[in-house]
Amino acid sequence: MEAENSPFYILGIEGSANKIGISVITSSGKILSNPRFTYITPPGTGFLPNETAAHHRSKLLPLLAQSLKEAGVTMSQINLIAYTKGPGMAPPLSVGAICARTLSLLYGVPIIGVNHCVAHIEMGRHATGLQNPVVLYVSGGNTQVIAFADGKYRIFGETIDIAVGNCLDRFARLANISNDPAPGYNIEQMAKLGKRYVKMPYIVKGMDMSFSGILSFCEDLILTHPVLKNESGFIQKEQRPLTSEEKDEKASDEESDSEDEEAELLRKRKTIKRKNIKNKNIKDFEYDKNDLCFSLQETIFCMLTEVTERAMAHVGADSVLIVGGVGCNERLQTIIKAMLEERGGALGAMDERYCIDNGAMIAYTGWLMHSSGLSDSIETALFTQNFRTDEVDVRWRTNVQ
Repeated sequence: MEAENSPFYILGIEGSANKIGISVITSSGKILSNPRFTYITPPGTGFLPNETAAHHRSKLLPLLAQSLKEAGVTMSQINLIAYTKGPGMAPPLSVGAICARTLSLLYGVPIIGVNHCVAHIEMGRHATGLQNPVVLYVSGGNTQVIAFADGKYRIFGETIDIAVGNCLDRFARLANISNDPAPGYNIEQMAKLGKRYVKMPYIVKGMDMSFSGILSFCEDLILTHPVLKNESGFIQKEQRPLTSEEKDEKASDEESDSEDEEAELLRKRKTIKRKNIKNKNIKDFEYDKNDLCFSLQETIFCMLTEVTERAMAHVGADSVLIVGGVGCNERLQTIIKAMLEERGGALGAMDERYCIDNGAMIAYTGWLMHSSGLSDSIETALFTQNFRTDEVDVRWRTNVQ
């Protein structure tokens, strides 16, 4: 713990996906600053790794200055630099790692790489006060049901294909739903207006889940609908400005000087053959975009709840902590809470300040690692896209904490 007159300051840098955040906290866990920027793309599109990294580079120095100013400290007062080591997208991860290494060398400050998933868990435990919950980790790149045992966070169940956040993001692209402030948030608001439940694929295999099938099903529903297909992100994609990668692709096609090949490419991009969808619970096409948002949420959130409850029974837990960007969803929190009320359990949930990717969760976990004897050097302070939750040596916890 910090001495009364000499506080220990930790700088945390997060940039694993489309958010770049820098925070300053003290070793007592007090958050002094936690600003962040989000890279937002047009409706019907996702964020590409290289363009996301370029966004982060453009925001990095102003964000660092803002974070230090809000905290009322200078870099010379920072005692530890923590950064996201992984998992995530390589180009954005590299921005945070290079920044952390540079600051470490310039100011002679120790550096430590943090697992993004573990940081979500530790921030959740810190913010909610839950000591040993089953963790439901739901984000754009990860979907895991986790419990602590024998010095590590063990994964009891996870997605076998795409993450739940990725499923929501890709649905938003199909349905041409805005990415501002986030596609998942806009789906949540539209779901509140839904009046019909459209039965969708429900795929739970043991303790694991699959979301790609429900996404394909939704794509069929949209592209066979007489109205929604004309509003879809697939159509809008042809009308929006091309990204740099698409411009390169187009230039390459033009250089080939093959009209037949270009015509075939356009045909593939503009034409999709879909089988007719018949749903026994609803007359054809008597659903709108709000209904699909409502039905999608209800289905995938019930899948998550089923696996979470099974994990609770297995480990004898009496509480659930929801972390990750999708964890901000109030409907998900309501469904999990209803399950917990039947079991006499407690729910730990956070709002967007700490549920969504942020620098404070990296700084706090970096301090826990540092205080337990873990460390990095400039030579080992690298980054990796694949850094599983259960690879981390959680020295700062015992089996009863």
